[in-house]
Amino acid sequence: MTSSSASSVSSALAPYGWDDAWADEFAPYTTEGLLPGRVIRVDRGQCDVVTADGVLRADTAFVTPHDPLRVVCTGDWVAVEPGGNPRYVRAYLPRRTAFVRSTSSKRSEGQILAANVDHAIVAVPLAVELDLGRVERFLALAWESGAQPVVVLTKADLVPDAVTVAHLVQDVETSAPGVPVVPVSAVDGAGLDVVAAIVGGGTSVLLGQSGAGKSTLANALLGEDVMAVQATRDVDGKGRHTTTTRNLLALPGGGVLIDTPGLRGVGLWDAESGVGQVFSEIEELAERCRFHDCAHEAEPGCAVLAAVEDGDLPERRLLSYRKLLRENQRIVAKTDARLRAEIRKDWKRKGAIGKAAMEAKRGPHWRS
Repeated sequence: MTSSSASSVSSALAPYGWDDAWADEFAPYTTEGLLPGRVIRVDRGQCDVVTADGVLRADTAFVTPHDPLRVVCTGDWVAVEPGGNPRYVRAYLPRRTAFVRSTSSKRSEGQILAANVDHAIVAVPLAVELDLGRVERFLALAWESGAQPVVVLTKADLVPDAVTVAHLVQDVETSAPGVPVVPVSAVDGAGLDVVAAIVGGGTSVLLGQSGAGKSTLANALLGEDVMAVQATRDVDGKGRHTTTTRNLLALPGGGVLIDTPGLRGVGLWDAESGVGQVFSEIEELAERCRFHDCAHEAEPGCAVLAAVEDGDLPERRLLSYRKLLRENQRIVAKTDARLRAEIRKDWKRKGAIGKAAMEAKRGPHWRS
């Protein structure tokens, strides 16, 4: 690639996140005459790729493996053929980050939702009662992806007063240590400047359940009605899937936004470190427990249980922490035979302890 053509590629792809590091990664494919581009949409084995020559339609069959985590996805940087019918994606560059969830299938496969994301924007609607457990679940996946999470409380204009909004923000901040929490209204524009400043630096993915206001927020950031919007049900605040595919869009003020369909199910996928970051205060307390393998259930000298008893740690947080760790352990165990064996061994050990405790309580002559 000549210096002039390299400059042309750089100027055309810079709005989509192209930089010198990506150019270095792509260098081996340049000698093959392949074009660099970013996937802006994937649909039934084909994808739209933005390149210096414009948006190209390409087939992903050439790089589709059996591993569902290695398929081409929105946000990937790829090497695509300059011509041909059909045109093929030949490879994708190593991902800097990847947002992955567990599928709802019984096989518990991972599903990659977006790649090379810098910020994970979790949209939470204030039109209905806050579901802090769902927020924590989204944040665990966001932290695990390698992206910086941000919680955006949408539809803030539906909350009657500023004091109530402040209390809701505080509730979410308690469940999201280290995460910015921004109340936003696409109706009156409140908070949009804060979100625009965040997403202006890199690639952001919009996440949330159906009816969370993601498409409305995307339109507000884009400055035009690019994404279709549907009304939510008054009875429960839920909506139908306005967005049906993951779309990558360059923002007029800089930065890139990936809008995603509403996620009804948000299963964890090997997200132990992500869970640890969501519940960082519990992890810090656990370091002061008497036993290093304390399960924070009934052990003596448990600093976590002491914090709950003293009112320093909400019991809801501990219950949510346990739930997400158990779920993640089950998912990992399905693909890790050694871990499955360890879990069975632990179950037997706890069963034996419980049986011994029960027999001791009943006394030596209870069977006679």
